[in-house]
Amino acid sequence: MEIVNPTLGETLAAELDWLAAVLEARFNLHFGLGDAVAALSKKALPAPDLHQATNAYAEHTRHLSWPERLVLALALAPHLRPQALDLFFTRNSAYDRPFTEFGGLKGKHHPGFLPSGETALFVLAGSDLARRQRYQARLWSSSRLAKARLVQLEAAEPGEPALSGALTVPPEALAHLTTGKRLRPQYRADFPAQRISTPLKWADLVLDHPVLEQLAELKTWLRHQDEILQHPHLRRHLKPGYRALFYGPPGTGKTLTACLLGKSTRPRHQVYRVDSSMLVSKYIGETEKNLAHVFDTAERRRWILFFDEADALFGKRSTGSTANDRHANQEVAYLLQRIEDFPGVIILASNLKGNLDEAFARRFQAMVRFPLPGPAERLRLWQAAFAPSPEAAPEATFSLAADVQFEELAEKYQLTGGAILNVLRYCVLLGLRHRRPITLGELQLGIQRELAKEGKTT
Repeated sequence: MEIVNPTLGETLAAELDWLAAVLEARFNLHFGLGDAVAALSKKALPAPDLHQATNAYAEHTRHLSWPERLVLALALAPHLRPQALDLFFTRNSAYDRPFTEFGGLKGKHHPGFLPSGETALFVLAGSDLARRQRYQARLWSSSRLAKARLVQLEAAEPGEPALSGALTVPPEALAHLTTGKRLRPQYRADFPAQRISTPLKWADLVLDHPVLEQLAELKTWLRHQDEILQHPHLRRHLKPGYRALFYGPPGTGKTLTACLLGKSTRPRHQVYRVDSSMLVSKYIGETEKNLAHVFDTAERRRWILFFDEADALFGKRSTGSTANDRHANQEVAYLLQRIEDFPGVIILASNLKGNLDEAFARRFQAMVRFPLPGPAERLRLWQAAFAPSPEAAPEATFSLAADVQFEELAEKYQLTGGAILNVLRYCVLLGLRHRRPITLGELQLGIQRELAKEGKTT
């Protein structure tokens, strides 16, 4: 009996029951077992109907083809029902060893069978070489299964057949398919990107009008890019994606603006900062692999990618002839191509526009300069930082003495918003230590500390 709107658990159980039936049919066909060999086809063994299901697994798989769903179920089996693959432990009695055509791997700790690319092709095509070649040509590259990154074929060991690589489900896909929850990728060497956010609102951003006008253009693209690219004429002439350069001194609001762009659009776009220092690996090919992971995940989830201190990575390339120079230039060239092809929004931040490679600068749709704030902007920054919020408790952690005049500070000291927030932190800590209002002299001491970082005294 068909279950109306099955739960995620019921859907997965039905999918694994179907996989078990297909595997039994494949083994019967391969070994000529049974009085009547079961036909192995979409018609004879249809996949469970997902049209009534509204869970995460159905969301990802209802549009997959019969072979694609079968490969996905095969890759999920070690995680959900490992005993379903015990058939593959059948041994070849003539050689007293496993059947070569089954493929598969042995894990370090997992006692069950781990499918490989060879396993998938055996289940789909048996020994039919023509069918195997058709599946092999598209399953790992152009199929919907591959494009959605639900299943991937891991690289084989050097010198071994490509199909001997493990058939795996990426961690974020595995979590969503089996629990219905989104897994946030972990920041590590093979995923050099980390989510950034802010509790501030767009009204808290202090920038002059020309800069805000340029940012309004980017906000419009984020909100209407799908509508724009649905227009046949515009789709022919405009590439998907938007690349912006934010440049200016540290502390002028580049990172905050990136966070606010993601936060202020509907639907919200999560912002991930890419760690430039972790991108370039000493192992040839690792940089491309790590970048592909970041870009592919960002494309699927419609993230904004933010490259801070981009001049360290996209600076003017060396003309040296050493192997290290050639390798570094090759990896930067690969990164530039991925950025140009990325269909989402990418923001690069740099302290100095002139440090960037000129060939790359031409690829930006917008170049937004974040200048040092003038006296009027600095006054707003001081007032925003030190004014108590409406929800602040009466016993706030600090207060200001009567001699504090922000107009005087804003006029006299050329500080960025980031530096003013550092002064705020200093004053809060001072207020907690002495339990009395912060004086103008103590504020000026905090300012001097910030100026000293830049080698200034006044």
